[in-house]
Amino acid sequence: MCGIVGYLNKSGAVCPIGRTMLSMLQALGRRGPDSAGIAVYGPEDDETVILRVKLGEHTVPAGRKDQVVAQAETLARVTQAVVTGEYLRLVVEYDGQPAALQQAIETVAPDVEVVSIGRALEIVKQVGSPDNLDATYGVAEFVGTHAIGHTRLSTESRVDLSHSQPFWAHGTLDIAAVHNGHITNYHKLRRQYEMRGVRFYTENDSEIIGMYLADRMAQGLSFDQALRASIRDLDGSFCYLAATADQLGFAKDSFGLKPLMVTETDEYVAIATEELALCAAFGQAVQAREPGPKSVRTWRLTAERKRQKGVAA
Repeated sequence: MCGIVGYLNKSGAVCPIGRTMLSMLQALGRRGPDSAGIAVYGPEDDETVILRVKLGEHTVPAGRKDQVVAQAETLARVTQAVVTGEYLRLVVEYDGQPAALQQAIETVAPDVEVVSIGRALEIVKQVGSPDNLDATYGVAEFVGTHAIGHTRLSTESRVDLSHSQPFWAHGTLDIAAVHNGHITNYHKLRRQYEMRGVRFYTENDSEIIGMYLADRMAQGLSFDQALRASIRDLDGSFCYLAATADQLGFAKDSFGLKPLMVTETDEYVAIATEELALCAAFGQAVQAREPGPKSVRTWRLTAERKRQKGVAA
């Protein structure tokens, strides 16, 4: 019953993407009252990396921000550190491996988790409705080039910030995914990754998708090819959206049981679990279609986006 949404401005120009995403998430709120989240992509910056760090499970312990900043500074130069809600937003100058920076920060305490690292990506998510997410983080004011979002109804794993979506592909810059459905070979795949030293942060089967895509792309597949390979390698009834610094895509399983609606114009592409979400954002006259089973489609930003300066969120 989860709801997933996505949007990409084809021109690659930064736009007020937050309002569009919030409208779609609000329309799907009844599908997922447990939590809401958004992964938004702004202009890439070769000089800085943005991190969102969960400082605690329910409350932020005294001194936790300073501990995380100090640990980050063992590898990077911190230029900004701001706490909002349960998150610390760090902007750092860093040219090393994202996994090394993540691991260093997470040594501070067991409940510290790096929720996203990217040159373009930022993720915010929390327990509660899309309205609550907006009240805490001002999602409606976010700007960017593309984004994916999620409203969650928990069917198996617990309800907390870590189990909420979107999921970042830990240790890899700028890859995120949102998912509706069930990956039935999740435990088998998870064991295979854990034998290779990959750490999982939740019991949510959706977490495997970003890990899988990052792994296949590291092996040389393109983003589009990795999504197509997932139709073969992931079992179950599912559809998901995924994004990189300059691409957005979706994949549907071979049964096609999970709904997904797509509308596309010369200016943008928007995707949502239900058409009502597209109508909420773009009006009742919107023209939408439902891709069939085994459908995969990806879109890439135009060159105009490259090296624009700005802040996504």
